[in-house]
Amino acid sequence: MHERISIDSLCFMGASLPDLSRYWRELGAHRVSLVSTPLLQPGGEAAAQAALASGDYALETIPHPFMFGRHLEPREESWSEPRSTLSGLIRTAHKLGARSIYVVTGGHGTLTWEEAARVFSAAIAPCVQQAREAGIALALEDAPPLYADTHIAHTLRDTLTVAEMAGIGVCMDLFACWTEAGLHETIKRAMPRCPIIQVCDYVYGDRFVPSRAVPGDGAIPVKRILDWALNAGYAGAFDLELLGPRIEKEGHLAATRRAADNVGKMLQSLGV
Repeated sequence: MHERISIDSLCFMGASLPDLSRYWRELGAHRVSLVSTPLLQPGGEAAAQAALASGDYALETIPHPFMFGRHLEPREESWSEPRSTLSGLIRTAHKLGARSIYVVTGGHGTLTWEEAARVFSAAIAPCVQQAREAGIALALEDAPPLYADTHIAHTLRDTLTVAEMAGIGVCMDLFACWTEAGLHETIKRAMPRCPIIQVCDYVYGDRFVPSRAVPGDGAIPVKRILDWALNAGYAGAFDLELLGPRIEKEGHLAATRRAADNVGKMLQSLGV
């Protein structure tokens, strides 16, 4: 496997940490990503340490929902629990050697977009400083408008705007941003603060949720976007996040193996 490729645990949704370590071994992975949920459970940190040590895997990023299931509102007491949870995750991430944590903002609620962005920035502010001191890049991902109940940033451009307000980085998910106008220029702006890029594909006409495909199977100009990112100075990992009916039909392991092979060939052809 190309050394710049990372395998996200979302490729094997619901798998235990021992099962994940087996999949990583079968795939020949070097870099991996783990969702925060099992890490926050009793014994989760130790289990993750054992899984990572089983093959000396580098932990690239930790997806974390932060205000998931909550709408942004100005009352500081509404942020206290999510902020405390994120603070604990930063400590865990530091112990596990994670390079980054990426989050969603929380829902739109009744605020204007600008008001919601300011609330998110205030809510996360202490964690931004904590993450910086721990050497962990804290980032915000882009997500489709379908997830407006959990997030306010639905283009890379909007994600970058919030990230700049909050003083954090961006996680660029191709699935959410590949159709937007001015993407090349936005990528140039975003890459200096981008610790992780998530790679997948989309097949025209898919209406399932989620509807991701193996890179190379669909309409997203994956190679072109990777080229833009690399030329803008991106030096991080390309994290495979594959889920949905197409992945299930092919089989999670087979689809992930093929995705890693396809993206690896793209990167090699780009001189990486």
